[in-house]
Amino acid sequence: MKLAEHPAVIKYREGGATKDSQALQTLDAQWLQKLVLDAGGDDVGVVKIDRPEVDDQREDILQAFPRTRVLVSYIVRMNRESLRTPARSIANMEFHHAGDEINEIGRAVVRTLEEQGVKALNPAMGFPMEMEKFPGKVWVVSHKPIAVAAGLGKMGIHRNVIHPRFGNFILLGTLLVDAEVSEQAQPIDYNPCLECKLCVAACPVGAISPTGDFNFSACYTHNYREFMGGFTDWTEQVAEAKGAIDYRSRVTDSESASMWQSLSFGANYKAAYCLSVCPAGEEVIGPYLEDKKAHLRENVRPLQEKIETVYVLNNSDAAEHARKRFPHKQVKQVGNTLRPNTIEGFLLGASLVFQPEKSANLSARYHFSFTGEEEHKATITIRDKTIRIEEGHIGKPDLQITADAKTWIGFLRKEKNIVWALLRRKVRLNGPLKLLLAFGNCFPQ
Repeated sequence: MKLAEHPAVIKYREGGATKDSQALQTLDAQWLQKLVLDAGGDDVGVVKIDRPEVDDQREDILQAFPRTRVLVSYIVRMNRESLRTPARSIANMEFHHAGDEINEIGRAVVRTLEEQGVKALNPAMGFPMEMEKFPGKVWVVSHKPIAVAAGLGKMGIHRNVIHPRFGNFILLGTLLVDAEVSEQAQPIDYNPCLECKLCVAACPVGAISPTGDFNFSACYTHNYREFMGGFTDWTEQVAEAKGAIDYRSRVTDSESASMWQSLSFGANYKAAYCLSVCPAGEEVIGPYLEDKKAHLRENVRPLQEKIETVYVLNNSDAAEHARKRFPHKQVKQVGNTLRPNTIEGFLLGASLVFQPEKSANLSARYHFSFTGEEEHKATITIRDKTIRIEEGHIGKPDLQITADAKTWIGFLRKEKNIVWALLRRKVRLNGPLKLLLAFGNCFPQ
């Protein structure tokens, strides 16, 4: 049978099967918002794909869904007491169920839009993600900046979106829609964050500094211990163990059981205390303002005083913070799995694993020249406990490093020895060796 003679083709051309999905529609913004709210969302905002706030992720969004014209950001609020309890099993159950709601709402709204002849896509709230890109950017859309652009809150110093009404007790979703919209939302004109620094006080690894700086690797290593990199480290412990007794000397029975639980019921966060203690939001702030001491006693101190294992990297600021600030907690050193596969990954990720306190006595500019499989030039400046990474060679260097790209990546991944690389001229220095050693000391080992 020829395609033109197929019954479904004939019915489509007669207009009896589906609407013309090629015709661009303009959706009423209020109708679209009501659609999301009726599906179970607690708040919603819409922004266009050409908004400046989307500039840094527009390309990735269009790769996933080239027809994207508007982004629909929506939230589901979580039960506050479930997140505040020191019992993390309850908190994680709340995270998982609220995340499922986000995904179910997105799927239902996309189904309705399809029935209206509008193409749309609902990326996952969290997981699954595009893991073939790990340890690079594995998510399709960054929900937080879209939510901020859509007027659903502002980012607090703990790097979570704080909704003006519900506080940070929310999860986020984003829909990609092939339609125009009658009007779009704008960011709110104030930040609900109180800068009370309770998130700073509660974090067991010091990931949030009082000045608002964020130590990504500290949060990633502990809070996400049973996700991605932590799982990789655990499997390597299994592979390296000589037998059951050796394995048990590396991994406790409770850690093995916890990993099984994450594999069976969804990966569990180890902390997320920054969300637990946050008092911001119109529906949240009242009890805090009425009795700050009670809030501290009931919501902050139980997390600070909890006996637990804190996971840190060797030579990390987090390790020193945990031992000094929480001596009653067990500090356990684990492997660093934030290891790059490419020079581009090294340059993009260096700021994420940089340890400010470890760099306190260093002020130097480095010129990198990579050869071989990846030819690249870059400048890295470390000064005043900050790191700056620039393309090309900028300014006068204190140390010039010329390295074979494959060898340098092998060194970072602990698969190559730097002494061997120097002797074989795979890595060449023009300047003092001590500056290379000082550079390495600014990162976890």
